[in-house]
Order: sequence, then C-alpha cells, then structure tokens
Amino acid sequence: MRESKVSTPFWRDNRILPVLFQIGFAILVVLFFGYLISNAINGLNRLGINFGFQFLRRTASFNIAESLIDYQPTDTYARAMIVGVLNTLRIAVIGIILTTVLGVSVGIARLSNNWLVRKLSGLYIEVFRNTPLLVQIFIWYFAVILPLPQVQDSYSMGDFYFNNRGIAIPWFTANSHTFIWVIISIIGLVSAVIVWKYQLNKQLKLGTKRFPTLWAITTLIISFILAWLVTQSGPVHISRPELGNFNFSGGLRLSAEFLAILAGLVIYTATYIAEIVRAGIQSVNKGQTEAAQAIGLKSSTMMRLVILPQAVRIIIPPITSQYLNLTKNSSLAIAVGYQELVGVGNTSLNQSGHAIEIILIMIVVYLTLSLITSLFMNIFNKKTQLVER
Repeated sequence: MRESKVSTPFWRDNRILPVLFQIGFAILVVLFFGYLISNAINGLNRLGINFGFQFLRRTASFNIAESLIDYQPTDTYARAMIVGVLNTLRIAVIGIILTTVLGVSVGIARLSNNWLVRKLSGLYIEVFRNTPLLVQIFIWYFAVILPLPQVQDSYSMGDFYFNNRGIAIPWFTANSHTFIWVIISIIGLVSAVIVWKYQLNKQLKLGTKRFPTLWAITTLIISFILAWLVTQSGPVHISRPELGNFNFSGGLRLSAEFLAILAGLVIYTATYIAEIVRAGIQSVNKGQTEAAQAIGLKSSTMMRLVILPQAVRIIIPPITSQYLNLTKNSSLAIAVGYQELVGVGNTSLNQSGHAIEIILIMIVVYLTLSLITSLFMNIFNKKTQLVER
C-alpha cells in the first residue's frame, strides 16, 4: 500500500523558521524606532517646536570664519550647513592625500636597512599612535601655532609667512584663458594615454624598445605648447600674499584652526597606515624578494615593481577603514574652533532649537561620505585583485 506523504507544519520547518524570525525582528526594530520618533515629535510639539526642515530657509545670523563659497550672516541655515559640509570635505580630502603619502613613506622606512631610519620611524609610530588624537590637536594649536608671532612680526621664508593666525603662501588664481588650458590639457592627457597604450602594445608584439612613456610625455608637452600658442598666456596667475593693516591679502591663507586639525589628523592616522603598509609588505612571499634580487633589481625598483603591487591587495581594505576614521574624526575640529559640519550644526542647533533635524543632517552627510569613500576604495580593490581562471 502506498504511504501518504505528511507535510511538516511551517512552525517546525527549518527552512521557514529563520525567515519568520527575521521578519519578526525587523517588525520589532521598526516599532521600536517608530515609538522613539513618535515620542520625540510629541515632545517637540509640547515645546512648541514643529518637526521639519523648513527652518533651513530662515536667516542663520551667525558668522563663519572660513568658507570655500561666499557666505554672509544674512544667508540661510541651509547655506551655512553647505559651508560646514565643504569645510569637512576640505579636511577629509587633503587629509587623506597627506596621510597616505606620510603613512606609506613611514611604513616603508620601518623596513629600511638603515638602523637610524628604522628606529626613528618606529619611534614616531609608537609616540603618536599611543597619544589621544584630541590631545595632539590641542598641542598643535595651543603649543605650536598660537605661540608664533603676531601678523606684523610674521616669520618669513621668501613669500611664505608664518604667524599665530596660520600661514600665507603664494597660490594660483584663474585667468581668462584657464578654461581653454583645461580643455586642451584634458585632450592632451587622453591622447597621451592612447599613445602610451599603442606604443606599449607595439613593443610587446615586435619585441623592440618603443619607449611608450617618452611618447606619452612628448604628446602631453605638445598639448601644452599648443595651448600656449592658442592663448598666448599661462594657465594661471600666481598671487602672492601681501601684508595689510590687520592681515595678509592675496595668496592662500590657511588658518591656525585648520592647520591644527589637519596636522593632528594626518600625523595620527598616518601611524596606523604605516603599520598596515609594513604588515602588507612583510606578508609578500620572501621568494618574490629573492627572485627580484637574483635578476639584479635595485631595492627601490624591487619595492616599486615587485613588492608594493602585491602588498597593495592586502593593504587596501584596512586602509579604507582609516580613511573613514579620518573623515569622521574631523568632527574634533570643533575643539579648536574650526567650523566644519559639526561646528556649524551645533551653532544652528543652539539658535534654532531643531536638534533632531540637524543631527539627522549630520548622520546623513557622514554616512554619505563614508559610503562614497568605501565605493571608490572597493572599485580600486577590485582592480588590484588577482584574476583567477
């Protein structure tokens, strides 16, 4: 006789139970946060504060010392928050570039055959990695920059001036022909890449020296010459700082607050990147080093062409975390009065009373910056991975 198939009840089915538990947990999370949001909105209503972002259209009525765009106290809270975001981006982008250069250099120096270089780089890492970041920022601001002389008595090195308000250096300013230079330079750069690839492929096919790099550089130089012939001027003018009654005008001026937070972030984060680079280099198989030495490569060439390209696959993921930390740690700039996102947000919060909305803006901005950084680093990580057959 044929046996009837008995189906397992869904509350005992191991395929369905995990899904039900996840759905139940998601519902509880939504209800929990819904309760918190509802409670917060009711509390704001009792205080006479309506939840919403309409306040961003109101006049901010406070000054921001440094801004990458035009800003006046008569502008809106929305424009003030944009200034804060741009100031955060300024720290993050410059900080990531400088900390990468310093961290990679110190990481390689940690493995140097020179005893003095190896010990000094190790001392740098141990001292700055084991000192709190906020303390380092205070030291740079209160002990290094503020004791510098007044503006009128600035230390000078040519057109570079150092005082307790920061530094003033020569900088580039656009002229009427800058846009033409940019267009022709982009065309030249694209052409140089195409020529380089063409000559490289030809070199591999024919087995003869074609000097692809020299061809690419020549192509780029020709584009610059063409741009000069068309415009009869350079791409930019150089603006030099000049001392006025109260401060310098012209050139590029970097405030004491910006320098303190930048120095603190770069020097602190570079210690972690240095250790990541050191560990990545040491993880490369010793056979690779021995093979490079056997064919007579110099130490610098071996590091550039053999060791680092293999180590970078291991280095990128933990370095990404350090980039994210640097961006988020830029919020400590409020301690020395540099008005980035958190500084501007706190001032707006105290004046408007819209705490939840401003904190939500901060969360969204930092989350967006972190996701964008992770996206670019993940793309770069995929480009460096070994392609398996």
